[in-house]
Amino acid sequence: MKRRDFIQLSAAGLATSLVVPAIAQAESEKHPAATADIYYTKDSLGRWSGKAATHLPHIEASKTDGKITVKVVTPHEMKGYEHYIVKHVLLDKNHQFIAEKMFNPLEDKTPVSTFTLDAYSGTLYALSMCNKHDLWLSSAEV
Repeated sequence: MKRRDFIQLSAAGLATSLVVPAIAQAESEKHPAATADIYYTKDSLGRWSGKAATHLPHIEASKTDGKITVKVVTPHEMKGYEHYIVKHVLLDKNHQFIAEKMFNPLEDKTPVSTFTLDAYSGTLYALSMCNKHDLWLSSAEV
């Protein structure tokens, strides 16, 4: 990875790591008005009402031999550093960090991430961060 790409991806990761704790706190307080400017969901589209179809992450989970495979897909184009999905973050039912996948917009053609979990049940949350259209949150029951 080129130095400039590394620096840009690192800066994006740092920005996300500052936002994720605020999301967890806001969600736990259940104040939709307070979270409307932090992240967007299918029920709270805010200023990006026309962007949900390509920015909301889709979560697919399957269980095999006691392991859970979680696939997160955001149907978003990757136009280099002009417009792309920066990363996916997976959170547990208590909004605690589980894992993340950062994308390189020059190499990754589609924002797809796969995570393997041991014996998990409950709600999973997936965050998808777009460099232009903010942070999007979806959930799924496992």
